[in-house]
Amino acid sequence: MTDLWTVTETAFDPKRQHHKETVFTIGNGYLSTRGAFEEGYPRDRRATFIHGVFDAVPIVVTELANAPDWLPLAVFLDDERFSLDTGVVESFERRLDLRNGVLARTVRWRSPGGRGATLVFERFVSLADEHLAYVRCTVTPDFAGVVEFRAALHGAMDNEGVAHWQRVGQGAHPAPSGPLPIAALHCQTRTSGIGWAGAMHLVAGGGRRLASEWWDADNAPTLTLKMKAVPGKPVGAEKRVAQWTTRDLPEAELVATAVTRVAEAPAWKDAFKANAAAWAIEWARTDVVIEGDDEAQIAMRFNLFQMLIAAPRHDDRVNIGAKTLSGFGYRGHAFWDTEIFMLPLFTYTAPEIARNLLNYRYNNLPAAREKARGNGVEGAQFPWESADTGEEVTPTWVPHFADRNKLVRIWTGDIEIHISADIAYAAHQYWRATGDDAWYIAKGVELILDTAKFWASRAEWNAADERYEYRDVIGPDEYHEHVDNNAYTNRFAQWNLETALETLAWLRARAPERAAQLTVQLDLTADRLAHWRDVIDRMHLHVSETGLIEQFDGYFARQDVDLAALEPRTRSAQEIFGIEGCNETQVLKQPDVLMLQYLLQDHYTEDQIRTNYGYYNPRTDHTYGSSLGPSIQAIVACMMGYPDDAYEHFIRAVRADLRDVRGNAGDGIHGASAAGTWQAVAFGFGGLRITPEGWTVTPRLPKGWTRLAFSFMHRGMPQQVDLRPEGA
Repeated sequence: MTDLWTVTETAFDPKRQHHKETVFTIGNGYLSTRGAFEEGYPRDRRATFIHGVFDAVPIVVTELANAPDWLPLAVFLDDERFSLDTGVVESFERRLDLRNGVLARTVRWRSPGGRGATLVFERFVSLADEHLAYVRCTVTPDFAGVVEFRAALHGAMDNEGVAHWQRVGQGAHPAPSGPLPIAALHCQTRTSGIGWAGAMHLVAGGGRRLASEWWDADNAPTLTLKMKAVPGKPVGAEKRVAQWTTRDLPEAELVATAVTRVAEAPAWKDAFKANAAAWAIEWARTDVVIEGDDEAQIAMRFNLFQMLIAAPRHDDRVNIGAKTLSGFGYRGHAFWDTEIFMLPLFTYTAPEIARNLLNYRYNNLPAAREKARGNGVEGAQFPWESADTGEEVTPTWVPHFADRNKLVRIWTGDIEIHISADIAYAAHQYWRATGDDAWYIAKGVELILDTAKFWASRAEWNAADERYEYRDVIGPDEYHEHVDNNAYTNRFAQWNLETALETLAWLRARAPERAAQLTVQLDLTADRLAHWRDVIDRMHLHVSETGLIEQFDGYFARQDVDLAALEPRTRSAQEIFGIEGCNETQVLKQPDVLMLQYLLQDHYTEDQIRTNYGYYNPRTDHTYGSSLGPSIQAIVACMMGYPDDAYEHFIRAVRADLRDVRGNAGDGIHGASAAGTWQAVAFGFGGLRITPEGWTVTPRLPKGWTRLAFSFMHRGMPQQVDLRPEGA
């Protein structure tokens, strides 16, 4: 019987190494560690990323610094080091238990010298105590001799060649029990000056100890245990690690805190019990049950797991990057992915996490206002890529994907401006779903009003046609740059302004003192509000008699391409036609208009949505374009009553990382796609609709599904949905 909670690998393929490192990432919302091997492997991309630990880097401004490595645990059979690139691997299995975040690996290995053993490695980072991590190894030898374990903390980590850390100090500290001391390492980022300290203890896990040592190796403090090897008798070692940064504590307290926490840390058994209990709470509110489709069930839980381990539970100064905390892609930067794709998952299952993510945007309003001023406009213009300070960190130039000797100008940080409305939309949706008036009054309203101020200031008056426009922009479909009047951008600017006026009226009735404060602070004069109404009334919206919305001015005049005729292929349309060439076609990276009609579906009829789905769906580069599109297109297909289409989009989304659909999963999890699959299930196949009057479901289950069940929160109360096919 298939275990629907476990992701399993039964053979190690070095060619898939980096992909599998991403797949087997574990974490707890404070940090995540890629699935590299404890003992190491040539050319691995081993990394631990901690929320908020950014450091400067050339060209791309800033990036999450690959933290000092807590994982190393080397094993020697007599004097031969265990490694999968030497000797003979007689059997191999790796398993990620999604129920509790434990990653386990069982290897039957024979050394070059003929010594054989079965090695079992297990690790987890505690969801119950975000500063604790555990790794243990059990070795069952088939020879007589010595098994040695060497545990270390490695400070000399880098981001694919870019070094961010310098050692501050290291040392040994008394342990409450056992022959070995507690080893500690203290490092600091080179530019941002963020301090990190880790401490570790190594204890024997069965068998007879022969010797133990502490090695004061430079930037790699090490503890060793030598155990007597008896054929058929298991011996083991358990490594306990604690780590903190100066984002948590003053620099002077880091080492002492880490050492004390390791000294007091429970053994694996008790720590695992607490961790499993914490995970049980998470899954009780987040799990999605799919019966009749094992692949979809496992993939759905995998995607949810990856979001849960990236979600900041105790910190509202951080966001979730596009690649979560699982890889080097996008340098840990956050995009609109959070607000439009990730936030609904948390808004409806873990509202406190959604609130943390929205607070990150609120906390960075000063930087958004500064970006607007720098561009000669008013209000809050949020950056396309954001890191720790909320400043714009989109690189201006990056190497060309086909020729690394050429640079490509990146315009998204300059002209992909829809993100400001996306953030306002997310704040409004959170409030509607949760009824959290206190947060909305204190923070959400200000986000909506100040982004509206930006849109009114940025609007350009076209005197000839007597309308307001947004020219020279990039919409969500990034295959097309420097376009005028992108439909998504224009309509969401109008929505932002409409919602701001409604919100201000609500605030004046509900919290007049706060309304008066914001009126003065944001200079919301009668003349300004009148201008907002004028922009709303005379916005260019591409309205047509047929209901078909042109994605931007002149889109319909561009070259039409039969994408089906290009199959089979393994490259994106942009790679096939080139950046400039693709820009002149109608091929879409993702369909802006369908995204717009999904998010604002109450403003469009079913016939209008059907018309646009029929036009834009065949022109979308589904498999090799954006990973963001498939989950949303699955929902739109469900809305139109096309369950077969919907399932095709959905399965493409849930497979994105497990099957490495786009060939780039080694760079990290596609966070928006992973979170978007929850929306596809809840709002698509489940047909969940939230209205001011309550909620309803209109099931549209795909073929083969015999049950779909999920939970969600509505205005502070847990709700259950349990669906079967019609007639079942």
